[in-house]
Amino acid sequence: MRVSSQTPLPLWQNGWYSLANRLDSPNFGPRPNNALIDLLVVHSISLPPGQYGGNEVQALFTNQLDWDAHPYFGRIRGLEVSSHFYIRRDGDLWQFVSCDDRAWHAGASAYRGRPNCNDDSIGIELEGLEGTLFEPAQYASLARLCQGIAGAYPIAHIAGHEHIAPGRKEDPGPGFDWALFRSLSNFSDQYFPLL
Repeated sequence: MRVSSQTPLPLWQNGWYSLANRLDSPNFGPRPNNALIDLLVVHSISLPPGQYGGNEVQALFTNQLDWDAHPYFGRIRGLEVSSHFYIRRDGDLWQFVSCDDRAWHAGASAYRGRPNCNDDSIGIELEGLEGTLFEPAQYASLARLCQGIAGAYPIAHIAGHEHIAPGRKEDPGPGFDWALFRSLSNFSDQYFPLL
C-alpha cells in the first residue's frame, strides 16, 4: 500500500482559512492590541441588490468594481469596504481579510457593551438580500465555517448586522433562519443573547 508523503494543510494559517477561496482585499487594518476576537457578525449582500451569481461583490471588496456598470453602483461609488468571508448562493466560500486583522464590515456599531465591532469581530457576508430567503448550501457552509472559526478564536457571541447597528442596518433580515443555523452549527443559545 502506498502512503502519500504530502502533509495536509493546516486549517488556519495566519488567520486565513484553508477551506476558503482566498482573494486579498486592501480594505483592512490592524486590530487594537487588546482586541478579543469573540464576535461573529452575519451580513447579507448582493450587487446589484437582489441579483446573484456575478463577481461584483468580490470586485467591491477588492476595489475593482466598475462603478459605471450598473446605475446602482453610482450610489456606492468610491465605497471601500470588506468582510472576512463571503458565502455565495451555492455555498462557495471566499475570504478577503485575515481573521487576525480588522475588516471593514460593521461600520458604526456596538454590541456586548462595546463600540466599534470591527475591532473584535469576524464578518461573514451571505449572498442575499435582507428580507429574502437564503439557500440550504449557504447555511451548511456558514455552519462549517463558524465551527472552524470557533476552533481557532474565542467566539462567545453571534449576531446579525441588524443587531449591532439597529436602525441603521437590516441584514441579514427576517429571511435568515436563525433556528436552522443554530441547529446546524450546534452553538448553544448562550451565543445568541439577543435572538
